[in-house]
Parts: sequence; structure tokens; C-alpha cells
Amino acid sequence: MSERFGMKSYMKGAALLTIAALIVKVLSAIYRVPFQNLVGDEGFYIYQQVYPVISIFVVWTSSGFAVAISKMLADNDCIVDPLERNKKRNSIMRIVFRYLTVLSLLFFAALFGGADMIAQFMGDTKLAPLIRTGSFIVLVMPALAVLKGGFQSRGIMEPIAYAQVLEQAVRVSVILAGTFMIMATTKSLYSAGKMAIIGTVVGEVVGFIVLAFIFKKRFGLLKDKQLQQRFAGYPIIKEVTLLSLSVSMSGLLLLGYQLVDSFTIYSLLLDSGMDQTMAKETKGIYDRGQPLVQLGVIIASSLSLAIVPLVAHMSKKKEGRNAIPFIQLTYRASVLFGGAASLGLVLVMPYINEMLFKTDALSEVLMIYVLQIVPLSIILTFTAILQGYGKLKKPAIFLIVGFILKIILNVLTIRLLGVLGAAVANNVGLLFTALMLVFYLKKMTAVHLAPRSFYKKFGIAAISMTTVVILWLQLVPALLQPFLSPRMVAVIAGFSSVSMGAFVMMTVIAKLRVLAEKEWYLLPFGRRMAVYQLWLNRKK
Repeated sequence: MSERFGMKSYMKGAALLTIAALIVKVLSAIYRVPFQNLVGDEGFYIYQQVYPVISIFVVWTSSGFAVAISKMLADNDCIVDPLERNKKRNSIMRIVFRYLTVLSLLFFAALFGGADMIAQFMGDTKLAPLIRTGSFIVLVMPALAVLKGGFQSRGIMEPIAYAQVLEQAVRVSVILAGTFMIMATTKSLYSAGKMAIIGTVVGEVVGFIVLAFIFKKRFGLLKDKQLQQRFAGYPIIKEVTLLSLSVSMSGLLLLGYQLVDSFTIYSLLLDSGMDQTMAKETKGIYDRGQPLVQLGVIIASSLSLAIVPLVAHMSKKKEGRNAIPFIQLTYRASVLFGGAASLGLVLVMPYINEMLFKTDALSEVLMIYVLQIVPLSIILTFTAILQGYGKLKKPAIFLIVGFILKIILNVLTIRLLGVLGAAVANNVGLLFTALMLVFYLKKMTAVHLAPRSFYKKFGIAAISMTTVVILWLQLVPALLQPFLSPRMVAVIAGFSSVSMGAFVMMTVIAKLRVLAEKEWYLLPFGRRMAVYQLWLNRKK
């Protein structure tokens, strides 16, 4: 069965999916704050050691295989003959499901059976039960990917959006409620970490149940033998594998960097002479930067979800407006919001650190850590743009080389600089990848990404924000310290300086018209900014 859908309904569904993805990302970043407050830095270290191992499979499924399956099924819908079209659709879904089932069983066996070895490589054998618990998540992968792909290929985005939000809500609820009960009773940090992994597994299972119920209710279970036909399996398997990796590689990159940190930081800190407890806490403090980076790249994530389909569509047009204006806008918006987010976090890091995580420990390291928001924003958007052009090989090579740089620099610098070395390694690896993607796209399209005036205006806005925030932070803490606790001072100073800095930055950007009003309308939630910009420049 193949449903036809109009562009209006498709765009409505895509917008809903974009909003759902943003909600999921915000929840994913925010829940780490109360979790860290419950378990402390050592408990946060325990969870963050295992999190990337498990999440790689979640990302590969949700944003990799699902999109690859949907593209293959959508391409199949171009077949005119309805019977032939349905035969091919069913064969694709059957072959992919069997292939993913074999893959998931292999991954499950590797994670469950090799948990002790993986934990030993990480330098902490107590992590093995957490890895075993998390291994069950890969068993949901085949059905979840096929269901999401089936919905997306028909342009039916609503069930996926609802399932994603519910899945994340259940996950966060289980993690926080379970962790609270454990810390109130046994106070076992490793049990709390295990509960956090259980929450991830339960969330995925709930998402699968919701999608399976809606799919069965809407389409039923097709058992007609006439619609079953043998097709060559290898070409389908090859296509879905390459597509899934290319679609999810930017998301897998960040998890890959975190995975490198899981295998290197703790063990190298021990080798440098640090005791176990201090090494765990240091790694836990370093991991505080991850939710901050996640929040910082939300704009870039929404850009890749919202603008990139336009780029893909425009790149295929032979007449009329091409993709170049959208590429330019995507680049400028990525630099603008990524730069503003990273600069803002650097300016207020000691206060944000203490406000969210109780102490301002290693704030200097976290200042370096959050600088990766800028290259990461470019990577997220440019890999997606290049996918729209059908360019997959070169971006993959750039990502792999950056990843290798991260590994080498971690090994070379952590013994000398501690976790600061890992933060520097992140920035170097991501910056290399971002620059190579920019050079490659410019060479391919001959696009001029931004005029000098853009960088000049952005510099003026950045200096304005920096000046206001620094002056504000000289005044507010001095006035509040005699009356409030250090953390309450951090809360008030952090919130007020972030709000004031954002207001100044956006006002100067609007006043200088860094982006045109029509460009704001193309950005997610940019309508109000366009109206504000028109109001500021009304005399002109």
C-alpha cells in the first residue's frame, strides 16, 4: 500500500518532525543537569562512560537506517504499476528487516559477551553490568528502523514525531525517578548509572510499541502471497548500509568523539599518576560540557532539518532559483548562532558551571570545550547540504580524518595537560573537518559563502555582547555576595547575564541587518526576529 501525499501535508509533517527533534534534543541536554546533581561528578562519569557506546546504535537506527529505508521506499514509489510497486516495497522491507536482525544479534552478542573486555579497555571493570544492560537496546533496532522508514516514505511524519517525544519523555522520567530512589536508598553510583541505561532501553521499547500499534492500525499486516517476490538482496543491503552511514555520520561523529574520551581520558589520567576517585570526578566534570554543547548546536540541528531539504530540492532544479542562496544562509546562520552560543558560554562559564552543576570546577577547561560549537554547527549543516547534492564519499573521509586526529591528540596531550588536552583535541579534529567541508563545497559550487561585511557586523555584535556581559558580571556578584549563598549568586548572575547577552547580541544583529528579513523567515522560528528587525529599522 502506498499513500500519496501533497507538498502541503508533507511540509506540515516535516515541520512537526523538526519540532519533535528539537524537543528531544533539549530534553536530552537538560535531563543531565538534575541527573548530575543527584549522583555527583563520579556518578556522572559512570553514566557518560557507557552512554556513547549505547547511543551509537540509537542514532544509527533513528536517523540512519530509518531515513535510508524511507528514501529507498520513496524511490520505489516512482514505479507506475501498483502491483509491481507493492511487491518491490514489501521485498525491500523484508530484506532490510532480516539484514538488520542479523546485525542487531551480532552487535548484541559483541556488547553482552564482550562487556568485561570493553570495561577493561575503559579502565573500569565495574562498568561491565551497565554495558550488558545497554546491549538490549540493539534488539529493538530492526523493527524500529523499518517502522520509522515505512512512515517517512509515505510522508506520514506525525506518528514518528509523537513516538520520539514520548520515547524521550519516558526515558528521562525513568532515569530521574529511578536515580532518585537509588540515591535515597542504596546510594550506589553504579546502580544509578545502570538505572540511567535502563531508562534508555525502556524509552526505545516504548517508542517501538507506539509505532507498531499505529502502523498495524493504519496499514494492517500484509500477508498476501501475491505481493511477495524475490529480489536480489545484496544491492538493497549495500544501498541501505551506505545511505544509513552517510545520513547519520555527523551525529555518529560527536558520539565517536565521546567514545574516544570514554576509552582514553580515565585510563590516561590514571597513568599520569592521578588516583581513581579523582580521575573519575575529573572525567565527570569534563563531561559537563556535553549538555552545554548539545544546547549550543540546537540551532544548527534545526537548520539541517529545515533548510537542507530546500537545498536538496533546489540543487536538482535546472532552471530558476538554485540552491546557492540557501547554502549561503545556512552557513551564515551556523556561524552566527554557533559563534554567539560558544562566546556567550565562555563569558559566563564559571557562573553557569556552578549554577547547573553545584561547583565551578574546571571552568577553564569547559571554556575550551564549548568552542567546538562553531565547527560542529558547520559540520552538521554542511554534511547535510552535501548529502542533498548526493556527495557522500568526501564528507565521510573528512569526518574520519578529523576523528583520527582526535584519537592521536587525546593520546599525546592528556598525560601532559589532563582533560584540557581532550578538549583541545575535540576542537582541532572538528575544526579540521569543518574547514575541509567548507573548502570542498566552495570548490564544488563556486559559492561565496559570506561577504566581509557579514564578519565585520558579527564582530561588532560579539564585542557589544562581550562588553555588556563583562561589565554586568563585575557588578551583580559584588552586590549579591553579602546576602546570598555562592550558588544563588551564580544562578542570578548566570541567568541574568545569559539573558542580557542574548538580547544585546540579537538586537545588534537586527539593527545592523546581518541577515535580511526575508532570510529570517526561512529560518526555524525566525518570523519574530524579522518583525523585530523591521521595527528596529523602521525609520529606514
